[in-house]
Amino acid sequence: MRRVRAVTEAAVIAEFLKNEFYRPEFQPDRHVFEHLVLDGNLEDARENAIRRALLFRRRGHMWRELPPDTEWWEVALDIEDLQRIHVFPRAHWRKIASGSFKLADIARRIRSERFRGRTQTFVSKIEALSYRLREQPDHSAILLITTDEQSPVTILEGNHRLTAALLASPSILQQRFRVLCGFSARMSESCWYRTSITNLWRYAWNRFRNLYDREADLERVLPQYAREQAPNLPQKTAAQR
Repeated sequence: MRRVRAVTEAAVIAEFLKNEFYRPEFQPDRHVFEHLVLDGNLEDARENAIRRALLFRRRGHMWRELPPDTEWWEVALDIEDLQRIHVFPRAHWRKIASGSFKLADIARRIRSERFRGRTQTFVSKIEALSYRLREQPDHSAILLITTDEQSPVTILEGNHRLTAALLASPSILQQRFRVLCGFSARMSESCWYRTSITNLWRYAWNRFRNLYDREADLERVLPQYAREQAPNLPQKTAAQR
């Protein structure tokens, strides 16, 4: 793995949000904020605050588990890096992985094993994406996290795309995406990087403390902007007030 250039946290959040903005949770926001998400100005502090608040509506619980000193870099992956990349052990990935969450091992199992039920449906979607990647360009960003260039790497966002790309060809994985990686010597304190009782307890406590996420509330982040957009913004429930 080679560091290419430093990237701001605001830029990483912008890329993360682009990959999330198709989700149903953002349906009420698209006509108001789509231009800020798809073609935003990273030098505008107000826009950056809006994008952060939007992302935190869905992924605040994830972002808070990253160490405060995380430094973001655009990186170039080498073939040998593929043996150090892991998916996070959750949902269907557990059934596919069969104990090894290395990206290369998961791709190998998808090629060689037969799955059933919902797991097969999940795998079929990845295979369909793999076929598309062979024919169509994809310049979206993948988010990785690690402690340093020689340590194991976990996919923070982009499990499906990286798996699909590796199924197609290692060269496609290396060439199709913009790869952003967060580095911190304390990354092992994040449950997304290392699953441990201590990390999971910290995560559960943070989820409880942020059942109402102030950072995801546009009216608190940007009161004046929220007032201007009031007719277009989703209304808060009584419990949120």
